[in-house]
Amino acid sequence: MNAIITATELASELAGGTPPVLLDVRYQLGGPPGRPVYEAGHLPGAVYIDLDSELAGPPGAAGRHPLPDLDVFAGAMRAAGVRADRPVVVYDGGQGWAAARAWWLLRWSGHPDVRVLDGGLAAW
Repeated sequence: MNAIITATELASELAGGTPPVLLDVRYQLGGPPGRPVYEAGHLPGAVYIDLDSELAGPPGAAGRHPLPDLDVFAGAMRAAGVRADRPVVVYDGGQGWAAARAWWLLRWSGHPDVRVLDGGLAAW
């Protein structure tokens, strides 16, 4: 399976029988938090995931964005509608690193079907 999905491929999957769970992980290091930009507009049905609180543990000796506690991460993913039997597509503002982190964490925790939207929200 390819780890990247194009906007055209995503549109086709969203129109299909088992649409993917969409996770909006927009984030700017040192910039405004991602939730306000999510609330201003996002892909239909997408759920916002906060990098600082759901994709990373508290900053400290392990770094600014250490791995999250697995139970906290799993709870956030369940609340977002992520299940093992449903594909997931993650996207960010286009730079790709926040979406890549979400992709890696989902694969690391065992999710079998995760892809990153090529070009992020701007590609839509």
